[in-house]
Amino acid sequence: MSQNNSRAVFTTRFGAIATTVGSAVGLGNIWRFPYEAGVHGGGAFMICYLAFVFLIGVPLLCAEFCMGRGTRSNIFGAYRKLGGPHLARFAGTLGIVASLMILSFYSVVAGWTVEYCLSSLTGGLDFSDTAAGHGQFVSLTTGWRPLLWTAVFLVANFVILISGVTKGIERASNVMMPILFLLLVAFCINSFFLPGFGDGMRFIFAPDFSKITPQVLFGALGQAFFSLSLGIGGMMTYASYFSDKSRLGRTAMTTALLDSAVAILAGVIIFPAVFSFGISPQAGPTLVFEVLPNIFDRLPGGMIWSTLFFLLLFLASLTSTVSMSEISISYFCEEKKMSRTRATVLSSAIALAGGLLCAMSFGVMSDFTIFGMTVFDLFDYVASNFCMPVGGFVCAVFVGWFVDRKFIKDQLTDYEAYRFPLLRPLRFCLRWLCPVAILLIFLNITGIL
Repeated sequence: MSQNNSRAVFTTRFGAIATTVGSAVGLGNIWRFPYEAGVHGGGAFMICYLAFVFLIGVPLLCAEFCMGRGTRSNIFGAYRKLGGPHLARFAGTLGIVASLMILSFYSVVAGWTVEYCLSSLTGGLDFSDTAAGHGQFVSLTTGWRPLLWTAVFLVANFVILISGVTKGIERASNVMMPILFLLLVAFCINSFFLPGFGDGMRFIFAPDFSKITPQVLFGALGQAFFSLSLGIGGMMTYASYFSDKSRLGRTAMTTALLDSAVAILAGVIIFPAVFSFGISPQAGPTLVFEVLPNIFDRLPGGMIWSTLFFLLLFLASLTSTVSMSEISISYFCEEKKMSRTRATVLSSAIALAGGLLCAMSFGVMSDFTIFGMTVFDLFDYVASNFCMPVGGFVCAVFVGWFVDRKFIKDQLTDYEAYRFPLLRPLRFCLRWLCPVAILLIFLNITGIL
């Protein structure tokens, strides 16, 4: 397979891991995982989630890594080189459209983290009780301010991307990911001293297997799949920047381990606080924006903890949106022959337009619906419930059944420079386990099953 030797390459192994972990780590780990675990019974959900991460997530990561580095191309180019123009047109378009839709609505939520962080820093948050927390959330997510903070967040995203792969993405990831993990550790230490620490740990680490139901299994499977940002070409794009010395299997396992660690640490942070102050762990999606600030308000130095927590969310959001943006930017550069500057401006402009529409879904456009959904909900539904599962299914089936075995073996063993003993289990997972699991997710979330 010919490679584009002039293409940018991550300069260090740490940089490659930091960027791929940063792509996976986002609001899904720190915001979505705790409330999903809370709703689905804690420890039982976590056990199922971890099982699916390593049975489904790691094989799909390996598949995307092999396609990306083996072709040195964006998602469209990778599928074209390995499968032909028709497959490239379908899978590539699916991934690029999904990435732009996710970037649009994700940036709105990320903009909320900026607003909350600055408001907390200046003492402007009022979370004296649950009703006040809800009122604060409604106030901060409606009107003109969400438009401003969505734009501010996308400007920060643009500044990183315009600097390029090594000087922008890799350098920013090398700084942001260590800070993110340090903040997580600091919050975990704080949780250790809370009165509800024991109850919180039992909730998340002492599984009651009687609580495992089909709903819990589907929830854990969906969380594992979406947490790793699979199916839309983000990992494939980043892998195209890996050096020839990167060990793909080890990088995939490291990415899955660190991504899971962030989700578990988020649970360690949140559930002791929830039990300490008598909050229901089943508070749902509002847990981070309405419930947690109420908890911070009761802690010594609450303003500091609250500010740091929303800074943590901001950093996690930024590492994810950078990777989402790179999917379309690499496509514009390589397939449409644009300069990186022009491609970054175009991608950011599309995201800004979509983001502003999504932000207005909570204000002036709240009554405007398509198929009964606001623009925000529509983008979320189409990207998360259709594009990502279909993209993951196509990748698993294509690599498992149609890509030449030698190509996969060469990528995973660096042309037999070292052994990869899990080649057969990996192929089995891609051929059978991943497609069946993804199909079940798709049937479940669309209401067919």
